[in-house]
Amino acid sequence: MVARNTIDLKRVGKLNGLRVMINIKNKTLNWFGAVLLAALAVGFLAPAVSNAASINSAKAPDQEATQATLAVNVAAVDEDEQVNDPLEPMNRTIFEFNEIVQDAFLRPVTKFYNQNFPPTFREGLSNFLDNLSTPVVLANDILQGEFERALQTFGRFFINSTFGIFGLADVAGELGVERHDEDFGQTLGSYGVGEGFYLVLPIFGPSNPRDLVGKFIVDSYLDPLSLYLDNIDEDELNIARSVVEGLDEYAGIVDELDQVKKTSVDYYAAVRSLYRQKRKTEINNGSILELPPIPDLGYNIMPEDFEQPLAGVEASK
Repeated sequence: MVARNTIDLKRVGKLNGLRVMINIKNKTLNWFGAVLLAALAVGFLAPAVSNAASINSAKAPDQEATQATLAVNVAAVDEDEQVNDPLEPMNRTIFEFNEIVQDAFLRPVTKFYNQNFPPTFREGLSNFLDNLSTPVVLANDILQGEFERALQTFGRFFINSTFGIFGLADVAGELGVERHDEDFGQTLGSYGVGEGFYLVLPIFGPSNPRDLVGKFIVDSYLDPLSLYLDNIDEDELNIARSVVEGLDEYAGIVDELDQVKKTSVDYYAAVRSLYRQKRKTEINNGSILELPPIPDLGYNIMPEDFEQPLAGVEASK
């Protein structure tokens, strides 16, 4: 009887502990959902706000010429954008935090990687990671009704997974089947969903409510490998994959970001404008590009030409 009572007490304890964990998890999810919905509501209803005046008032008179150059060379605000950055003070704070992280960790690591690993290795790793992300691209091609592009995506995956040795070599690209990126943020944009307010995420950088929901929430359910690793409780592998992808993608644009930083009076405004231009071009599949080529600020591809001109930014002499 004593042994049986002891076992029953243990079972009751485990059940109570499980209930507590479930309740905590549910409360956490509810809290996160409430915060996200509140942010979305504020962002989509908030009027367009510009803090450019406060920046101008802080400049000395002898910097007027520099400001004129900024107005011409840095496409910080398009006429149709109206800035729409009501959270600019907070965004700038997060932006500065991200810069500290990049200066302390990302830039040194990625520059060491670029300087010490041969291009063949770096290209192979990028190709392999791109191939792993094909299901997300394919799903969004289909959701957008872009069936021809979906066939191209599937064809690239089949060719590179077989003849390209699991995607290490971009054989399809050499055959003329070019790669393109798609995410659910682009899918929402293709159906007319606005970006909402500009948002800077810790570590991840430029975004907006539409892309936050699309890329960070919905796309995770379109990635079979991520779902599989989650189902078998291999969270470490999922995290490792995300870290490697992030470092690889950042390594592809670190030089371009440095160039933008050196040639911009207001680096924050330049990045904000470049991100918006890039997303508009991606949503329209590059069909209405009215700007010079711009660096990829979404950390998605390795630019083919680091000497390409930057939108609104003069190349350093």
